[in-house]
Amino acid sequence: MKPTDVRWREQSSIVRAVRLWRTRHPRTFREKVRYKMLRDHRPLVVTFADKAAVRDHVAAVVGSQYLPHAHAVVGDPSDLYDVNLPHAYVVKPTHGSGAAIVVSESAPSAARLPTEPGNWSYQHVRPEFASRQDVVRIAQGWVAQLYGQGPNREWVYGQMPRQVIVEELLAGADGAIPTDYKFFVFHGHCAYVQVDAGRFDRRTQDFFRPDWEHVPLRGGPTWADPEPEKPARLREMIEVAERLGADTDFVRVDLYSVDGRIVFGELTSFPAGGDSHFDPEYFNAEFGRHWTVPRRYR
Repeated sequence: MKPTDVRWREQSSIVRAVRLWRTRHPRTFREKVRYKMLRDHRPLVVTFADKAAVRDHVAAVVGSQYLPHAHAVVGDPSDLYDVNLPHAYVVKPTHGSGAAIVVSESAPSAARLPTEPGNWSYQHVRPEFASRQDVVRIAQGWVAQLYGQGPNREWVYGQMPRQVIVEELLAGADGAIPTDYKFFVFHGHCAYVQVDAGRFDRRTQDFFRPDWEHVPLRGGPTWADPEPEKPARLREMIEVAERLGADTDFVRVDLYSVDGRIVFGELTSFPAGGDSHFDPEYFNAEFGRHWTVPRRYR
């Protein structure tokens, strides 16, 4: 389904009333994500989801030293013609998730940008195959789309300006895309760390507790072999994540560790839109036990 294809039931007041009733006593993690998605309409949640606005929030809470460098934030993608960009960079829509153009020499030699405007996916290409015209064309398609699925699901993306952000490419000394560390923060305390590696190659995913005990959980992709090593600055990463999650009941904080530098990725209030995969399934309830949802969000 394209981001603009909002199904009728995601806009229906009757469907909303039914879902509010069904989710009134959530127990599992998925149920609580859906509960929050339907009820938590605070401006803070919109700020978390907006890839441009969240930068000011992160700077205020933990400091700008954790932010990746932003080359540009534009409402009109044609303004990118006037921006002097480095050889490697990342382009993303600020009003959605799951789309990016990553430009670097480490991309596969056969990779090319899609021809359709507004292609909503991750693309990794070499600089010679990322003409400014193609980047602008795809970005124009992004800002023309209303990402999200209406007021009954990920409504936040309809509450922010549609913009495009260009950030520094986070890569290690070897040029590889860094491992993504996702911290599950409940009421200001980190309970789990999800480790994703190989996004553009052979993707792996592992889960750990804050003391780096491996959790026998599969969220979809296979486990890494060998098991991921504990990052050198894990304690600081957890502290940053907990400070960013201190003002809400739950948020997933994504961080990177790049050659000893901790870099902010994003804040996610509704992982997988309430459809996270758990294998074995009992982890759905285990994750949920860390989370006490409020009767009303204020």
